[in-house]
Amino acid sequence: MTLGSFQLLTLLALTAGAKEPYGAVLAHPPFATYYTCSEHSAALDFSLGDALGADCVVQAFPADEQRFWLRSFTGDGSRNEDWHGWRKAVLSPCDCEVLSIHINEITNTPGTMTPGRASSVILERADGTRFVVAHIREPMVAAGATVAAGQALALVGNNGYSRHPHIHLGAWRGDQPLQLRFDLTKMADQ
Repeated sequence: MTLGSFQLLTLLALTAGAKEPYGAVLAHPPFATYYTCSEHSAALDFSLGDALGADCVVQAFPADEQRFWLRSFTGDGSRNEDWHGWRKAVLSPCDCEVLSIHINEITNTPGTMTPGRASSVILERADGTRFVVAHIREPMVAAGATVAAGQALALVGNNGYSRHPHIHLGAWRGDQPLQLRFDLTKMADQ
């Protein structure tokens, strides 16, 4: 059996002498409703916010079907408005300072991407942990502001390297990417 490059990189990262090569950070959930996240591997090391980050999509239970499961969109999902997360509030992952905000004015059509940096908010906790919240639109905070965990930062958008409405979250401390773990006890507070 031969290993692909992804498996080999993962194996090397896990056997490089460190029992647990990456730390983790507990974050407030990104939404006040049902959502799912897919996690990035450490091999996606384009930037500190990408490695070990997560792409999170709002989900809903369809009301018009006899079957009962979570769905990301209605219809064929070809319009941003079809996606349950489109323009939903994105919540701060932490008690943080807003370091910067970047806006990308281009809105993608689902299924297509427009290259370029996504609209994003960079946050920093008192312990130096930084978070990026990307693919947002209509920010509700300004650089220099202090925000509380669970406070609305912006709305879900679809810009930059994004194929559909969602948000990307990443965390790091110094030059070390951190694995995100969401504090699901906070979901009861919503």
